[in-house]
Amino acid sequence: MLLEDFNHIIRSRRSHYAFDFSEKKIDKNTIETIVTNGLWAPTHKLTQPWRFVILEGEHPNNIGGYMADYYREIYTEDEFSTERFEQTKTYASNATLLALIFQPSKKVQLPEWEEIAAISCAVQNMWLTCTAMNIGSYWDTGAATLKYVQEYVTMEEDEKCVGIFYMGHLKDDLPNINRRRKPISKKLSWQS
Repeated sequence: MLLEDFNHIIRSRRSHYAFDFSEKKIDKNTIETIVTNGLWAPTHKLTQPWRFVILEGEHPNNIGGYMADYYREIYTEDEFSTERFEQTKTYASNATLLALIFQPSKKVQLPEWEEIAAISCAVQNMWLTCTAMNIGSYWDTGAATLKYVQEYVTMEEDEKCVGIFYMGHLKDDLPNINRRRKPISKKLSWQS
C-alpha cells in the first residue's frame, strides 16, 4: 500500500449512522476481518482489555424500541417528537451491532484510562478497516446504548460496556459531505 492510499483511508474515515445503512447484511468473514484488525491495537503489557459481542437475532430491532422508550422518558414532546420516536424504533434494523466490553486484566494492574485508550485504538482499527471496505460505521456511547447492553449482554462483575460499534453497508444515494479539520498550524507547535 502506498502512503497516499493510507492517508486517504485515514482522512476519509467518518461516522455513518444507522439510517445510512442499506438492508444488505455484512457477512461473517467480513465481520471477523474487521474485528481481527481491532485485536491488533496496541495494549500496555498486552492486556488486550476487551471482548466483543455481536448482537444478532432481534437485537437490531429491539434496541431501537429500547432507545425510543428511553428518550421518551427523559425528553419532552418538543425535544423528542412523535415522528422522531417512531423513526428511532426502527433505527438499527439494518445495522450489525458489536458490543464493546471493557475487560480489565486480572494479571496486571494498569490505570483504567490506559485500558480505555487501548480499546479506543481497537475501535479505530475497526473503523479504518470499515472505511477501507466501504462499510459505514460509528461508535455509540449514549446512555440508552450502555443501559441496553448492561441489561441484555451477560457480563462478569468487573466488566463494563463502553458502547456499541454500529456497522452496515452504505446506501447508494448518500450525499457526499465535506469534512473539515483545523489546519496543522493550529494543532502542532514546536518547542526547544
